[in-house]
Amino acid sequence: MSVCFGCGPANPGGLHLRSVPDPARVGGLVATWTPQPHHHAFDDVLNGGIVAALLDCHANWAAALAIMRAKGDDRPPATVTADYEVRLLAPTPMGGPLTLRSWPVEAAGRRATSEAHIETADGTVTATFRGHFVAVREEHPAHDRWQGR
Repeated sequence: MSVCFGCGPANPGGLHLRSVPDPARVGGLVATWTPQPHHHAFDDVLNGGIVAALLDCHANWAAALAIMRAKGDDRPPATVTADYEVRLLAPTPMGGPLTLRSWPVEAAGRRATSEAHIETADGTVTATFRGHFVAVREEHPAHDRWQGR
């Protein structure tokens, strides 16, 4: 079972993010996540590193699914992050659930680009993300990481 810090069910200290198809965007994903007190940066503000981890993991799934669809496979490949950029637009509040949305921008061969953002209950976007992801080969340590997910 996956021990990924962002979405791995086997990581007891992880974020346990669960991405599902977004009915508002073809090929997109959506997740709802609620910060816990130990995720604070300071009073009522989510830590920026946690923001980045959430967006990275969520956008990674959008990339993996885009590669799967582009190749006509029936299962997403294990993908890893090549690089990303996060823009923190406003403090992300701690109170209440946050909505994450991600969507693929392009996919070709083993590579995909995805974008994502975090929004608050009132629809304010507090952070945006753009990342590049690569499907790993069999010899890579992450190759079987989706097992049991």
